[in-house]
Amino acid sequence: MPVSQDFTSVPILDYDLVKTDKPKFLAQLRHALIYVGFLYLSNTTVSPAVISSLTSYIPRLFSLPQDEKNSIAMANSPHFLGYSRLGTELTKGVADQREQFDFASPHKNAWTPGSPEFLKLWGDAQWPREESLPGFRLTMETYVAQVEDLSFAFASLLGEALGLPPDALDRFYDSPKKSMQQRCKVVRYPPVTSDNPNSTQGVGPHYDAGFLTFLLQASPHEGLQVQNLRGNWIPASPIPGTFVVNIGKGLEAATRGAAIATSHRVVSPPVGSGPRYSVPLFQNISQRVRVSQEVLDLPEEIVALVRARGKAETDSVNFSEYDREPSGLVNLIGRVKSHPEVAQRHYPELFRKYFPNGLPAQGNAY
Repeated sequence: MPVSQDFTSVPILDYDLVKTDKPKFLAQLRHALIYVGFLYLSNTTVSPAVISSLTSYIPRLFSLPQDEKNSIAMANSPHFLGYSRLGTELTKGVADQREQFDFASPHKNAWTPGSPEFLKLWGDAQWPREESLPGFRLTMETYVAQVEDLSFAFASLLGEALGLPPDALDRFYDSPKKSMQQRCKVVRYPPVTSDNPNSTQGVGPHYDAGFLTFLLQASPHEGLQVQNLRGNWIPASPIPGTFVVNIGKGLEAATRGAAIATSHRVVSPPVGSGPRYSVPLFQNISQRVRVSQEVLDLPEEIVALVRARGKAETDSVNFSEYDREPSGLVNLIGRVKSHPEVAQRHYPELFRKYFPNGLPAQGNAY
């Protein structure tokens, strides 16, 4: 890997360039895809008013009474949608200090007996009562729909940046694309406490699944860090008016490593600083597609750049099954490992496979 090509900061791309200087935008995107796997995206099509409205709801969402949050616990849902308490997940054997809600775009579950179990993953979300948080669901669904539209437009540009036709990635999506469900989390990372100053893992080193993640950093707190090719941790500080976009393991597999999935983590806010809030949307692909069987014919110039780049030093190992399993099963395995209480109730065979000794105190993605 050429040392000169390793990154020491996350690049910022201006989406307006698509209209004013598309070749320049595609060149910047190509570099970010091949060498970084992360980028900031400014001046997007997502409404600032919708973002502002959603951001204002977040502290109130987490301030709901604990009984009400528990009433929409993820354990109720075969779709792994709902509320997760603080500290219920492990990454690399350490508890993640985050509390979160998993929401999603509207979708009626299509699973029928005899179908693959992974088709159960998409379905109705659980929402707080409207009277408890008036307008939140509409705001959240509007936000998800707008980011979803952005994600598909961005995927088209991504194909072009790799020397492919604009529709090159369409083979990985269902048709119409809106028939797929997009998952969106709202996450709270509490600050480190003075009585436990060494508990700083908001979430440990990991990769994202799927194709693309669009992250709204919804508070000014530092914490997100990205691991470069040499294994060093680089801060991805909040920049107002931007999304952080990163490559998932599914897209890395689909592009034969041309678009690199980059290990990342969140360090908890320091003592007394207040909670960090973030809203990641994970762009899904078809549940039935086997990424390894859909070969993209990358131009030789792109292949040569990837070959010269080499492999990254990484602390993450999750979502490695894309080379052999349908996308839906890869995602289901990841969710089962992270949320065994859901698997025990809704996926008993997979639960027994991954947890032969019974229900652990916490989930452990890897």
